[in-house]
Amino acid sequence: MAQRLSINISNLDGFEGMHHGVKGSHVDVMQLGRGRLRGSLSHVGIGDFSLSIGSFNLGLRTQRISSDDRLIVGMLLDAEDRVTHWSFDMRPSDVLVIPPLVEHDGIFHGASTYAAVRLDLAQLGSVFGGDARLSDPTHWLQKNHFRANDAIGMVATRRLPQIISNLARHESVLSDDAAEFWKRAIVDCMTGTIVNSLPPDDRGYLPSAMKLVRRVEDYLDTVGPRPVHISEICAEFRLSRRGLHRAFHEVFGIGPVTFLRHKRLCAIHSMLRESAPGKVTVGEVAMQQGFIELGRFAQYYRNLFGEYPSETLRGKRAGVLPSSAAAFR
Repeated sequence: MAQRLSINISNLDGFEGMHHGVKGSHVDVMQLGRGRLRGSLSHVGIGDFSLSIGSFNLGLRTQRISSDDRLIVGMLLDAEDRVTHWSFDMRPSDVLVIPPLVEHDGIFHGASTYAAVRLDLAQLGSVFGGDARLSDPTHWLQKNHFRANDAIGMVATRRLPQIISNLARHESVLSDDAAEFWKRAIVDCMTGTIVNSLPPDDRGYLPSAMKLVRRVEDYLDTVGPRPVHISEICAEFRLSRRGLHRAFHEVFGIGPVTFLRHKRLCAIHSMLRESAPGKVTVGEVAMQQGFIELGRFAQYYRNLFGEYPSETLRGKRAGVLPSSAAAFR
């Protein structure tokens, strides 16, 4: 299924630009702070899914009318002063749920940065299929506020702007499969705080660890070398992350996230060895396989293969394959 990645990054010159602060929705805005409003607005569209990140330097009152039939999940990334949505006081990294057809009221008392994704309730099953609660549309029909866990929230507030920045640089070369992976990664950042807030749900049948892992590996073989996000595995097999982690740790001694990372690193290693000279860059291949922080990616790669990805690529260009001994260091 084609995902049609589109990215638009623009500067704000006046509060009127914030009318389109969430792609696909109209927001009424009134300026509260004195001065000239400046900021930026970024939209990522992947198919009919959208992520918006807005940043502005003055206080604002925002209202969404009740005719919008999409679910909005928002996150406050940063704020210099108080921020309230309805009666909820927001801290940076907190997550807000704005249900479809519900009027929204927000007040930013100073400079702020936010992120928001807009989802069709019909998409929930494919995104959250491993969690019966989150894939049920009725779970999202009440406005709600989730206080962020410090560790999870800080990762998300740093990662979301990085994703937009890197997608913009690689927009023209990103495949549909990679776009689907990054859509799942964005949703994962936005909803991680919600998942962490829910009580454990270990209901349902869990196959034996080896049987489940074999089924997952068969699925990965079927889809080929494209990047696969853990949420896709959970949705495909109707499993919670907790159950999937337990099975993989029992079989491999590592969790499914690490396993999938190793799988993607192996795909990159093969791509770099087989690429024609000058046809690809390490950064492009890394983005296609779901890596956004190139420094961290290079370290993962070196830890697994005993060399940096640039060395693998140079080895191919020189006509000399990396030594087999290096791969085992």
